[in-house]
Amino acid sequence: MSERINYNINLDVKYGMSTLNDVPGIIDATSERWFNQSLTEVNDCVVRIGIIQGEFHWHKHDEEDEFFFVVEGELLLDIEGGETQVLKQHQGYTVPRGVVHRTRAPEKVVMLMVEKSGVIPTGDE
Repeated sequence: MSERINYNINLDVKYGMSTLNDVPGIIDATSERWFNQSLTEVNDCVVRIGIIQGEFHWHKHDEEDEFFFVVEGELLLDIEGGETQVLKQHQGYTVPRGVVHRTRAPEKVVMLMVEKSGVIPTGDE
């Protein structure tokens, strides 16, 4: 599963305040192996949906924590040093700022992510 995937990461916020977020519609309309869309902003954070299959590159966020919540499927969350968290449907995990990590999904996964607005999803250089 080391094949490099083209990430489709959309930083625009799809739904404003007081607007229904149609998550099933986004899932149904997505055929890509790596799709990420900002859904809405809450205070100084953004909620994103990720529909993925494959693996992301190793990265970190120096200033922001990142929360992952699995809606459908099973997500493997690798942490530098050899630890792997296995997140099943309806489980979540917070990666603290500065921790090198990557996500992997041998099969299709739908997840939500919550992180500070302005974060660079691909990590800090």
